[in-house]
Amino acid sequence: MVEVLTHPALAGTAHGFLGRRGGVSTGLHAGLNVGWGSEDDPAATAENRRRAAEAVLPGATLVCAYQVHSADVVTVTESWPEADRPRADALVTDRPGLLLGVLTADCAPVLFHDPHAGVIGAAHAGWRGAFDGVTDRTIAAMEALGAERGAIAAVVGPCIGRKSYEVDASFERRFLEAAPANERFFRAGREGHAWFDLPAYVAARLHDAGVGVVGLLDEDTYSQPDRFFSYRRATHAGEPGYGREISLIGLGQKPS
Repeated sequence: MVEVLTHPALAGTAHGFLGRRGGVSTGLHAGLNVGWGSEDDPAATAENRRRAAEAVLPGATLVCAYQVHSADVVTVTESWPEADRPRADALVTDRPGLLLGVLTADCAPVLFHDPHAGVIGAAHAGWRGAFDGVTDRTIAAMEALGAERGAIAAVVGPCIGRKSYEVDASFERRFLEAAPANERFFRAGREGHAWFDLPAYVAARLHDAGVGVVGLLDEDTYSQPDRFFSYRRATHAGEPGYGREISLIGLGQKPS
């Protein structure tokens, strides 16, 4: 059975943060791998994507971008063929029947909803995209559709947690040079290294942008191999590949 994690802040619309449980892939990609670029069996990936969409909003059309760790946002008015996916890392829409999806494997998925304006968004926020403002640009794109940032609820889903995310001094310095207050997202580690709190950083960016409600699922992808795929875990284990999980949001309620 597909495991779908939800958050009360997004209760007004169909949404879900999915992991690896409930899919048909095997081997390194065992479970609900939805990444076309993961060297999995394409038929298994297609079935996993179908299962994921049906678990969150049956009958909706799944829409995903070709993610490139950018701060680029696309406003979706209709679906597109997989081969024509735009290069971007966030999607927004006000159209019912479209299910926005972002893929992750340690990066932070962020789902947005303004229930009054009927506008939703989904962002893939790795450290680079978050640092470059992908969440800020998602909010701005939602406002262009009539949303008000104070009415938006945004939830940060499963991603790599601070206890699992060791970075070097140059990484930390980049954040401190941008804003000294970013020091609070780092904890000292071994010499020349620190532990970085990605979900807290993303949540702070949302708070600072004036989002009305900010939620955190607080699920570490790295430390839960039975539930989530993790790029860093696969790298540390010397594995030749890794799967991707998906987070989804669509206008409407899943039928009970």
